[in-house]
Formats: sequence, C-alpha cells, structure tokens
Amino acid sequence: MSGSVHTTLVAARRERSRRPSAERPEVRARVALAAVALAFTLAQLLLVRPGMGLGWDESVYVSQVSGHAPAAFFSAPRARGVPLLVAPIASWSSSTVLLRIYLAVLSGLALYLALRAWRGLFPARVLTLAGALFASLWVTLFYGPQAMPNYWVAIGALTAVACFLRARADRSDRAALWGLAASAALMAWMRPMDAVWAVLPLLALAVARRTGRLLLVLLAGLTAGAVEWVIEAYVSFGGLARRLSDASAIQGGLGFHGAVVDQLRSLGGRTLCRPCTGPLPGPALTAWWYVLPVLAALGLAVAVRAGRTAPTGLPLACAATAAFPYLFMIGYAAPRFLLPAYALLAIPVADAFRHLVSVPSRTWRPVAATLVALGLGAHLAVQLAVLTHTVHVTDAAHRTWSRTAATLHRIGVRPPCLLTGHDAIPVAFYAGCSSAATSGHNANATAAGIARTARRNPAAAMVPAGSGPPGAARHWPSLPLGGLRLYYAVPGAGS
Repeated sequence: MSGSVHTTLVAARRERSRRPSAERPEVRARVALAAVALAFTLAQLLLVRPGMGLGWDESVYVSQVSGHAPAAFFSAPRARGVPLLVAPIASWSSSTVLLRIYLAVLSGLALYLALRAWRGLFPARVLTLAGALFASLWVTLFYGPQAMPNYWVAIGALTAVACFLRARADRSDRAALWGLAASAALMAWMRPMDAVWAVLPLLALAVARRTGRLLLVLLAGLTAGAVEWVIEAYVSFGGLARRLSDASAIQGGLGFHGAVVDQLRSLGGRTLCRPCTGPLPGPALTAWWYVLPVLAALGLAVAVRAGRTAPTGLPLACAATAAFPYLFMIGYAAPRFLLPAYALLAIPVADAFRHLVSVPSRTWRPVAATLVALGLGAHLAVQLAVLTHTVHVTDAAHRTWSRTAATLHRIGVRPPCLLTGHDAIPVAFYAGCSSAATSGHNANATAAGIARTARRNPAAAMVPAGSGPPGAARHWPSLPLGGLRLYYAVPGAGS
C-alpha cells in the first residue's frame, strides 16, 4: 500500500516540475483550497452570530484565562487546550464578538492547512470537495467559532492521517514527520482520550509494519500534548487513575451504551442530548447520515480497484475508531462528538462523488452528475435550516443568562461575588462572579463555605420555581426570575 502512495506522490511532483509555475496544478489547488477555507470563515461570521454569548462549556474554558470572571471549576474530563487556544484574545478582552471572529479565522486557516497536507494523495478537486463537504455541515459551522475542543481534534486527526501516509511513503519528507507530531499533540492538547482513539489505526499500522520512526513520532506528539493533563491529574485529582475514573463517572460511566439512536436524535440541532429522549428528527434531516457510510464504502471500493487502498482505508479506519466511543460507550449524545469522524470521512466520500460523475458511460454520466448536484443541493439546504434553528435557540438561551446577570448586578450582586444553583457556571461568568456547587460533577464547595463567603461578599442562589432555597440561603431575600427563584445576599445592604 505504501508503494502506491509513494508512486502517486512522485508522479505528482514530476508533473509539477514539467509545467511553468503559472500553470502548475499546485497553484490551482492552493487557490481552490484557500477559497473553501475563506468561504468557511465567512459562513461562520454570517450564519453563526459573532455576538452569540458563550455557552456553558465555553464559559468554563474561557474563564481559565479571562480577566472578566474568576476561573470556573475545571472537571476531570477537560483539558487545557481550549483555554490556551483562546488566551491570545480572552486574556485581555472580554469581547465575545472579537473572540468569535478570531476563532472563525483560525478555524478557516486550520482547515486549509489540514487539506493541504493531503496534496498529492488525492486530486485537487477531491480535496476541494472534501473540504466543502466537511465545512458545510451545520455542526462544523456551529462549532468552528466556538471555544470548544472537538473541531480542533477533527483538524488534528485529518492532518495526522495525511502526514502519516506521506511520511510512510517518503522517508525524506521531514515536513510530514513534523506535521504528524504537531497534529497528534494538537489532538491530545484538546482531548487526550479522543486523540488516542483517533490514532489507534495509525499506532497499529506502525507496529505491524515495524515503522519505528513513525511510531516514535506519533507517541512523542501524543505525549507532548497530554503531559500537562497527566501532571494535573496528580496535582489536582489524586492521580491519573483517579482522574480517568472521575472523567468516566462524569460521562455517565464508560461501558457499553448504544448511543447511535441518540446521535440521530441530536441531528435536528440538539447540541446536548442528555437525557436523549423524544422522537427522531424527520427523514429529511437524517438522510445524509444514512448515505454517509454508503458513500464511504463506495470510496473504499473505488480505491481498492485502483490499487490505492491506504489513502482511503486509513482515514476510514481512523474515523471508525474516533466515532466508536461516542456511538457505543457513553449513554448520551452531542453532534460535536463526531466531528473528527466527519472530517476523516469527507475524503473518501468526496472521492466517491468524483467516481460517480466521471464514469465512462456517456449515458450514465449526465444522469449521475444531475443526481449528485441535486443531492448536494438538498443536503446544503437541510444543513442551513438546522444551523439557523440551532443558532436561534442557542442565542436565546445565552441571552437569558445575560439578562439574569444584569438582574444580579441591579440588585447589588456584583464582583467580587459568588453564585450557586441552577446554571450557576455560565451565569456567574456573565456576571463576573465565582461559581460554587455543593454536589454533582462540579462540586467545589460546602454549604458552610458558601455561607461564610456570603457574609463578606455578595452572593446569590438560583433554584427552580417552587423549590426550597439551599440551606445557606434560607434567610436570604428572593425574587422570581423567569422559571426560577433567585435568593441573594448583599452584605451591608440590609439583606
């Protein structure tokens, strides 16, 4: 298989060397890929509102480096990659608009570099279509400008597979080795366990083919990205085994869970499906999910017949291992979990489309081209509809948190302050307060500790309407707040 990859790369280089620089396919490929990346960035800015407030998880990540609010509790599964990613903006500015523009531009640049890593392995038109397919998914557009790790794991996985193939085919390709190490580090930097799942086929192939250099580079990259997470496990979580155990508990206990149907339920725009109940979205919203593995299988069949199995088979294998834990090992779903699999599947799917529209039959070719064009058009319409709905619902929820923060400020709960109870973490970030919980996955305080803090600083607790106040807040004044009741204490204000 590596021989076929090497032959493809050498042929591509020879072809480039025979043409004048102005007509080189390499130049046209760069322009096409840059156009896809630019369109992806612009689509994020136009369709996913830059002013959309930060989500729950985003507020946790951004608070670690922000001067706007104290750092929220950082639970066991999280890694420090996202805080470091947003630090160039969040460390000095509290502007969500500026942060989202920065992330949109960065995600577009990252997509371009990831697709460029595949040059010579597939024709430029396949890579351009693959980039467009991945970039046009509503989940890709929605999470590209967000302070979340999954898109970056996807970019790392897409780059790592390409660099692995290139380095395996050409031992003198140092750029591919550096790219493999960097992309593995990026994935582990963002989510260490996801990184391991995504590169399992690469590790297995390196061991089976005794390519020790690739194995060492891959392991070095994973280690460089995960070392901080491992050190933090011993410093703050009682050891690596304890952190892994806590992370498993937060995710509902890792084991066999059939989450395939849960992922289907989330395709209609449910950013977190936990618990994942309710009817499935209509066939129009889920049809692409059923077509995806069929097209991937077709892409593999085309590659096998053409004698270039590795460039297609390896991303398919990595997509399968990256998706496996989120389809079969957790009891809930979020569409962003499968972003690495979607990125890797885009390459063989795009190759399958190329095959469908370039068959020798003159009779079938225009029919196939028409069907593919209609199918892609319908697919884009569905993705846009889901994206528009998801952005609207999410923005409305974030505006509710913003209004709650404004209410807290109006009644005197201002920094330095403490917030506990329902949605305490995101609302606390919006208000510039610390957040505290006495139970659950984010427990970081005691009732006595909250009561002591409330005697010195403003504090508030939010509970569902009709529920009693927390023990520390039972003598605090209260007011209704939507479907909640807000209890608050402002020292020195007669409360």
